[in-house]
Amino acid sequence: MASVMEKPETFSVGGLNYPRPFKIRRLGHSGVDLEDVERGLKFYSDLLGFQVSDTIDFNRGDKAQEARLGSGIGYFMRHGTDHHSFVLFPLKVRRAMPMRKDWPRDVTVNQITWQVGSLREVVEGNRWFLDRGERVTRQGRDTPGSNWHSYPIGPGFNVNELYYGIEQVGWDGLSKPLSMHTIHYDKPPMLPHISEFQEVEKALAAGIDIRTGWRHRDTGVKMYDVGGVLLPRPFKIVKIGPIRVFEDDVAKAVLFYRDTLGLSVTEEINWNGHRCVFLRCNTEHHSIALYPKALRAELGLSPHTSLMAFGFQLAEYAQLRAAVDYLKDNGVTIKTLPAELFPGMGYSALAIDPEGHAMQLYDYMEQIGWDGKPRSASM
Repeated sequence: MASVMEKPETFSVGGLNYPRPFKIRRLGHSGVDLEDVERGLKFYSDLLGFQVSDTIDFNRGDKAQEARLGSGIGYFMRHGTDHHSFVLFPLKVRRAMPMRKDWPRDVTVNQITWQVGSLREVVEGNRWFLDRGERVTRQGRDTPGSNWHSYPIGPGFNVNELYYGIEQVGWDGLSKPLSMHTIHYDKPPMLPHISEFQEVEKALAAGIDIRTGWRHRDTGVKMYDVGGVLLPRPFKIVKIGPIRVFEDDVAKAVLFYRDTLGLSVTEEINWNGHRCVFLRCNTEHHSIALYPKALRAELGLSPHTSLMAFGFQLAEYAQLRAAVDYLKDNGVTIKTLPAELFPGMGYSALAIDPEGHAMQLYDYMEQIGWDGKPRSASM
């Protein structure tokens, strides 16, 4: 323990001093591992409107493993220009990975992702995690998506990702072609690294056709007026998050997300004797919420996953109402929970996916200003 005369260690992050060599800017992509990915795709893409941007085969061509465990195909999906904001991966194949074999069976969130502002923050953050003795499963850079990353594991076996530089999908809807997926690193790069622009220039010089990537095709009938645009469903997801997870030990989880990742505790509540903690990374009331697992059965949520809910924000209240009706008409179970469990949030409803994961559709999130204080409970 540092003596009273010692100053705490600080790191320059973009010219400002912070207690760790990175600063999380926002919650990034997440997703779920499913028994039946193709059935999940109908829910998340056809009904909720996520667009597929790429696929990946976790069997890596291993036909014997495929015969034993089934398809290893996973889907990267997006709601905006980020290459992916939500992913669907094959549960059985993922559980067979060496690092996951002994994990709790209810960990079906494939990762919780946090964006930082520079490649240097990822590289130095990874070194900082290792120096602190944190468990880091992977580091470097993957494709599809092209984002640099480090993967520390939280106390509930939730994989967290610190990342920078995700691929952007523009007006043409094309992702990077498969021939550029060779740009892969299994460890942090030497700094400074060449820019992505230079990587594309090298691909062009090598004769790669950069316009041959995946492009989503939505075959639904464009029949709904959504803010003046015709869409196949009467709503559009405009933002993802927050994520809500059930933890075996909420106090231990708070230490990880607050002291290791640097999130700020916005608010705590006691609901029926259960401590629930809400943490933020920017101005939103919370980016992640931690609940005790003892609350899961009390709320009537699926015991097969430690995910309480993942948030999808819609542009307005009218779209939220329309989304609930639309999903009900398409056979989706809609569930509501006490608003006290969601401080800082406006109206919301939980849409239950085919395997019991709750997706929280909502219309508003309270913003925290310069004084760092949320509205009081009485308000």
